[in-house]
Amino acid sequence: MTDPRPENFARILVDYSTRIGPGDRVYIEANTLVVPFVKELYRCVLERGGVPYLAMEFPEARKFLYDFGSEEQAKHTNQLMEFAYVNFEARIRVWAEADTKALAGTDPKKQSAHAEGGSSILKAQMQRGAADKFKWVTSLYPTQGYADQAKMSLKDYEDFVFKAVHATEKDPVAHWTKVKEEQEKYVKAFTGKDKVYLRGPNVDLKLSVKDRIFRNSYGRHNMPDGEIFTGPVENSLNGWVRYTYPAVHDGHVVEGAELQFKDGKVVKATARTEQEHLQQQLATDEGASYVGEFAIGLNKDIDKFTGHILFDEKIGGSFHMALGAGYPETGSQNKSAIHWDMICDLRTDSEIIVDGETFYKNGDFVI
Repeated sequence: MTDPRPENFARILVDYSTRIGPGDRVYIEANTLVVPFVKELYRCVLERGGVPYLAMEFPEARKFLYDFGSEEQAKHTNQLMEFAYVNFEARIRVWAEADTKALAGTDPKKQSAHAEGGSSILKAQMQRGAADKFKWVTSLYPTQGYADQAKMSLKDYEDFVFKAVHATEKDPVAHWTKVKEEQEKYVKAFTGKDKVYLRGPNVDLKLSVKDRIFRNSYGRHNMPDGEIFTGPVENSLNGWVRYTYPAVHDGHVVEGAELQFKDGKVVKATARTEQEHLQQQLATDEGASYVGEFAIGLNKDIDKFTGHILFDEKIGGSFHMALGAGYPETGSQNKSAIHWDMICDLRTDSEIIVDGETFYKNGDFVI
């Protein structure tokens, strides 16, 4: 019997996340590990009247670039991708990795150069997305590499992924619509607020969200989803945070990352592992040392760390912040070639106080 979940998953990305209609040019980013699923996406886009453009690569392409290419080659902007992001109506990205640690030993300078080369693409994505001129979504398809990283069998990991995106349901759109409605009340609670204080065993941090906009994230740009986020006032962060989960970036697993902020900027960064990579990324450009996103994870269906940010940043009872580029639709003015999310658990002896009122305690809102 054919597993119906991949087809349902494709329809979620095409019909719900990107809402593909007649004439929409759709840039599909994936690699050869997931050709059967890409076929489902391609067919679904065609059935909706869209025009699919395939951007396929082999799984080791990035490693080849870093191992055999120069720093200048790594910095080169992908002109085909740039054209699509500036001109097309939609983009669907499907992450798939055979070896999640393949990039761990590569030159961090080349990785930073590659991020710099893609900065115009990231800028177009954020600006056109904020203006509702570019419908983009990022998702993940289960592979043995991801299963190994999550310490699951491939079957268990497939079940985890398909459940998280709700491809197992007859009407997944109804689920994500309900998520939107439930999270909207938290967005409204933050509207017009200013001072945010996060306190707990792993954080003592103050920041401002004055005149910033909280966004409700319910499956449009990420799938799975379940968070609210904003761009904090750039120079407002003061204090420290010790991230309770590893910060995974381009194959590097940074454990025990601790950042200290003064007037918005990271003034000290330490880690138990990969500290050099952490500091190299902070040095990418001026904006890399500032925070572009502050978010609260609300998805209680995702209750374990898997090693992939797409899932882990949504963990119910956590918050995350992204170093680097912020989303313009939140009011963020931070610009950078990087956008690196790091996650901190808030489920034990932790709280979020907003303008003197306790909004959140031990993993749940109390308002």
